[in-house]
Amino acid sequence: MSSYLSDLFALGGKTALLAGGAGAIGSAIADGFARAEATVIVHDLAQERLDRLARDFAAKGLEIIALQADLGTADAAEKLVARAKEITGRIDILVNLQGTNRRKPITQVTPEDFDVMTAVNLRSVYFLSQAVHPVMKAQGGGKILHFSSLSANFSFDTISVYAATKAAVTSLTRSQAHEWADDNIQVNSIEPGFVQTEFTRPLWDDEYRADWFANFIPQGRLAKPEDLVSTALYLVAPATRYITGQNVVIDGGVLAGASWIEAPRRPSIER
Repeated sequence: MSSYLSDLFALGGKTALLAGGAGAIGSAIADGFARAEATVIVHDLAQERLDRLARDFAAKGLEIIALQADLGTADAAEKLVARAKEITGRIDILVNLQGTNRRKPITQVTPEDFDVMTAVNLRSVYFLSQAVHPVMKAQGGGKILHFSSLSANFSFDTISVYAATKAAVTSLTRSQAHEWADDNIQVNSIEPGFVQTEFTRPLWDDEYRADWFANFIPQGRLAKPEDLVSTALYLVAPATRYITGQNVVIDGGVLAGASWIEAPRRPSIER
């Protein structure tokens, strides 16, 4: 049984490129992949975050390959894929974790805000996938995993552009899965709910919002980055070679429903 499960879920001999992977969620995913014996390449915009992550992994007896790049430039995706392939000789798994947000009401969003968020959250995902496609096709297949967001289905005030880009990523998942099925490339996505990270600190580092989350999320807490690892491993493992074009929501039950008693309240508006 152990050998059987290992064949299905181990990543030995596989190379995984994690774009935007030096944050809390990316670090947890990188740890899980490394423990599953994959060669892990972590990309990030900030070199200091990559250096810190490499030190943390070394202290645990694990290893990553760190690559810094700004994916905002026109040819950045092709250059990053070329560098990764030059180092390891192959790319079997691409995980798109990159994301940014500028929380503003719709009436205050500027064209520059819009361009920055769409460039990071959608354009870089699109063209990094496009750049890795011929590499995977030549190897006989591969796995692409996008990190979308619960906000693709369930939006809040001040995140209109972010939510729109994440909805686009979820849609892109289906398009890529369809077009690249003949190349044996499976493409899936994960929509995390509320995850406790530095990126989401403005949401949870507030007493009112903390109480709101505790009442609103059926499981009574925000997710931790580690809560996402097993699903990510599952979707990139050999066992799931027939699963493609799917989106997995990991939200602690938010989309399952809400309590009438504990529903968040807001002032009524007389019309």
